[in-house]
Amino acid sequence: MTEAVSCGGVVIHRGKILLLYKNYKGRYEGWVLPKGTVEEGEEHQDTALREVQEEAGVKGNIIKYIGKSQYSFRVANDTVLKYVHWYLMKAYNYYSKPQKEEYFVDSGYYKYHEAYHLLKFPNEKQILEQAYNEYLELKKCNMWGNKKYM
Repeated sequence: MTEAVSCGGVVIHRGKILLLYKNYKGRYEGWVLPKGTVEEGEEHQDTALREVQEEAGVKGNIIKYIGKSQYSFRVANDTVLKYVHWYLMKAYNYYSKPQKEEYFVDSGYYKYHEAYHLLKFPNEKQILEQAYNEYLELKKCNMWGNKKYM
């Protein structure tokens, strides 16, 4: 068994959540949150920011750490156990551009209930729920995007 670590973001702009649609060679891969592999010597926060920028063309700011999810998958004769560290992020506009090299063919911001139902993987739905609840709590306290909080 091999272990791998990725980091990603639940990116929110004006209450809507950024999602990416992956379609590999005409095969439906589903809607996902932006995430990717930690490079050698890279901090987790830097990975999350870089991956959101690379995969979605979105510059965001980290608001807070949300938590970790894990899943496993098979490749060749091995099982990969993947840990993903998630961050709640704020974007400053609705612009996004899916990274074609990673087979992302669409991206956009969706209302919470739309994003929740579009997401393919249960672990990403769970992270979205946690992150969105944090967002609502920060908003209620007038702390969303407050530099003092970050």
